[in-house]
Amino acid sequence: TAVLSGLALALALALPALALENGLARTPPMGWLAWERFRCNVDCRADPRNCISEMLFFEMADRLAEDGWRDLGYKYINIDDCWSAKQRDAAGRLVPDPERFPRGIKALADYVHARGLKLGIYGDLGTLTCGGYPGTTLDRVEQDAQTFAEWGVDMLKLDGCYSSGEEQAEGYPEMARALNATGRPIVYSCSWPAYQGGLPPKVNYTVLAEVCNLWRNYDDIQDSWDSVLSILDWFSANQDVLQPAAGPGHWNDPDMLIIGNFGLSDEQSRSQMALWTVMAAPLLMSTDLRTISASAKEILQNRLMIQINQDPLGIQGRRIVKEKSHIEVFLRPLSQAASALVFFSRRTDMPFVYTTSLAKLHFPEDSVYEVQDVYSGKIISGLKTGDSFSVVIDPSGVVMWYLYPMALPAQPWHVVRQQAPGEGFHPVLL
Repeated sequence: TAVLSGLALALALALPALALENGLARTPPMGWLAWERFRCNVDCRADPRNCISEMLFFEMADRLAEDGWRDLGYKYINIDDCWSAKQRDAAGRLVPDPERFPRGIKALADYVHARGLKLGIYGDLGTLTCGGYPGTTLDRVEQDAQTFAEWGVDMLKLDGCYSSGEEQAEGYPEMARALNATGRPIVYSCSWPAYQGGLPPKVNYTVLAEVCNLWRNYDDIQDSWDSVLSILDWFSANQDVLQPAAGPGHWNDPDMLIIGNFGLSDEQSRSQMALWTVMAAPLLMSTDLRTISASAKEILQNRLMIQINQDPLGIQGRRIVKEKSHIEVFLRPLSQAASALVFFSRRTDMPFVYTTSLAKLHFPEDSVYEVQDVYSGKIISGLKTGDSFSVVIDPSGVVMWYLYPMALPAQPWHVVRQQAPGEGFHPVLL
């Protein structure tokens, strides 16, 4: 297969010229995705309420439209694996399972669109999907892109089970071109880097950003705090590679929000939301919106949090401090010289009083900030760069600040910080 890998290499090198900017996902996509909570439950006789069927998606669309989600930006309702029949039709087209999606995907898309929402679907670049349903082999890429466009699909997540590295190097860019060729705007989510270890030299983030709107870099999230931490650890450890790859139209995807499920405490839920926001991650919830608790809903519907996540500059944040006391500080530069800070505790004993100053966090000298606590809403006015301050952080919890300059130094702060990886971005041990 030397010829094949040579071809893949040639394709990869030629890519920037071939790829088309589709103008989509200028901010991280927001919505709902079935997988983490509902998986591949196809037993609609025993469990009609929770199985992967059109009813689940009709009901979630109603919730997104009626319970305030859509108006905050949660627009995508995304089908994951196990939606299709086990075989293609006589013409070789993908078709939904006739018992679980009797009205078909186009009718579902129409229903979703009528509520001011967008529909996402799932495919796999391989012989089979991860769940064992028909995959999209290289000879089917164009046909499947056309099918999705005809159905009125607005987003495609393309997984990578049952395919080789060479097939992925050819197929992922090929699908980008095929989607663009349909003339329908379809946000393209790739699992490509996750299947190649997520890091250079196997993953070329320059090429990836030309091909995909968002991409899964790492493991699937599970319903546990350990899973959230393992993802955070990997993203932080590799931030020098990952952070520059993100921006308007092309995002790193640390996977779904599991807030509202079973594995996280309220503190941990607030932490996932804050950390994903500071990482400029897509906000794709995977929870039962029909039964979600008031406390989980309050976290997911925090307006200031969403405003920070959707900041138009689209700069991904970084971990800038890792203390021996198991406190970490994350910083995300925002438009209009604002910033978001997350103070995160990995401690497991009791609330911890963390004392620092904006000067220690490399904010510019002689600046004065108005600070709003993103969760409590409390405002501190007139915080100077040199002022010492303390925050009380609960175990596995966060304190998150939105900082807005009241008086700026001569050089705007965000200009200083965009030279990533810049001076102020190196983790500091105070």
